[in-house]
Amino acid sequence: MDTTCRGLSNLSLNHPLAPVESANCGSSSSQDDEDVDGFVDLRSLPVDICERRPTCLRCCRPQKVCLCPFLPVHPLEISTCLYIVQHPAEESRALRTVPLLAACLPPGKCKVLVGRRFNKERNPELAAVCQDSRTLILYPGPDAQNLEELVQKQDRDQEDQDQDNLDRMGEQFVRAVEHNVIIIDGTWSQAKDMFLRNTLLHQPKQVQLSRSEQTSQYVIRSQPSNICLSTLECAAVTLSILERNEAIQEVLLKPLQALCSFQLQHGALVHHSKEHLIRHGMYDKQMPTNKRKIKRMENLITNQHICPR
Repeated sequence: MDTTCRGLSNLSLNHPLAPVESANCGSSSSQDDEDVDGFVDLRSLPVDICERRPTCLRCCRPQKVCLCPFLPVHPLEISTCLYIVQHPAEESRALRTVPLLAACLPPGKCKVLVGRRFNKERNPELAAVCQDSRTLILYPGPDAQNLEELVQKQDRDQEDQDQDNLDRMGEQFVRAVEHNVIIIDGTWSQAKDMFLRNTLLHQPKQVQLSRSEQTSQYVIRSQPSNICLSTLECAAVTLSILERNEAIQEVLLKPLQALCSFQLQHGALVHHSKEHLIRHGMYDKQMPTNKRKIKRMENLITNQHICPR
């Protein structure tokens, strides 16, 4: 019995796990003490409080690069009401064009609605606007009518009506149609998703801008092709057509030009469109293998069917 006990005792003392286990415990304890001491040292370091740069309340830019000198002294007097349907991701972007657009127009003439999905129950104001016969939605596609041609037809119809009134009553009535215009604010893929998934946006008359030689001046952000414009540029061209006043476009583009100029002076690079990069052999990303995407790349080169549909 004693021999057996001494054997068991010796076995437990001489077991290879016994000394290792003891050594590991000591090493782990000392390591924990060192970690705690390290955290104590870090806790004693001074913390630098980063203060946010003062921001201009009108243009929403830092005061050092305030764009107010490039904004109109007084908001532009327009009859058209803009509804900017904005993707939520645009809110977090630092270099946005919609705040500059809103700063140039009267408060009630530029309304921003943020979201991905819109319906009659949650957005009754937008639903009412979409049902209005005077409302237009700016979105390119095969079903979209050229905005300039639409306005020219309205002017001809108005002249005929005024002439009829003059012949019958001896008076001439000048009455311009006060339109509502819906513009989707987001990347082209985001705009496509928002338009296709919101049946509310299918109700207004769909219009598009003519594909002229005008290129985007928003050079600090990439565009799919040379004819794609920023939200502010689209609004500027649209308002100049609907208001029959080309000076509106020039006034609205001034703060955008100043924004890009400031950014380029502080190290930003000029962003060419994807079309420009492909045309000049500068596109450094892997070319797609999917046939549909390859066809879309070819359309960028030929300027055919360039729209988010």
